Amino acid sequence: MAHPLRLAILQAASAPQSATEIAAGLGVPRQRVNYHVDRLRRAGFLVPAGRRQRRGLFEQRYTASARAYVLDPGVLGSLGARAEHIEDRLSGEYLVALSSQTQSELGQVMAEAGREGKRVATMSLSADIRFTSPEQRARFAHALQKAVTRLVARHTAPAQADDGQPPPGRLFRLVVGCYPPPATPRRGK
Repeated sequence: MAHPLRLAILQAASAPQSATEIAAGLGVPRQRVNYHVDRLRRAGFLVPAGRRQRRGLFEQRYTASARAYVLDPGVLGSLGARAEHIEDRLSGEYLVALSSQTQSELGQVMAEAGREGKRVATMSLSADIRFTSPEQRARFAHALQKAVTRLVARHTAPAQADDGQPPPGRLFRLVVGCYPPPATPRRGK
């Protein structure tokens, strides 16, 4: 996916197109596009979308398999961010590691649910907060931690039953993060 031509091919394949049509639209030789189309098809990023007859031959058309893609941070293996290896719980590195873990775990859960024809129940919260000082941010973080701890204690079963078995009910993981957004938003957002 790191190859810029593959990204351009996926964008072009938002509607069914043949490698010849994609090559013409991108101004790239058809043979070069064919190579990358084949790689994208094998990886599951492109799916067949019918054939059309052109000059007595049939051309295979493809379309992107999804509207958006998220790569699993697990592909980085031991180079990936790991929250348990970061001591500073207030650092950007720790938040990135938690986000990476969330993305990886949720991707796995969604894939498992998809195989079973089910949807995944989640909860999300996003808010913009403006702090006037580091002290105000620290007070907010402390108050938020206390409030979430009380709320979790009030609405969750004990971690282990008296008989040593896990308690009934489905386990959910709660991750809360707060960070300054980029000064310049990314294009396309």
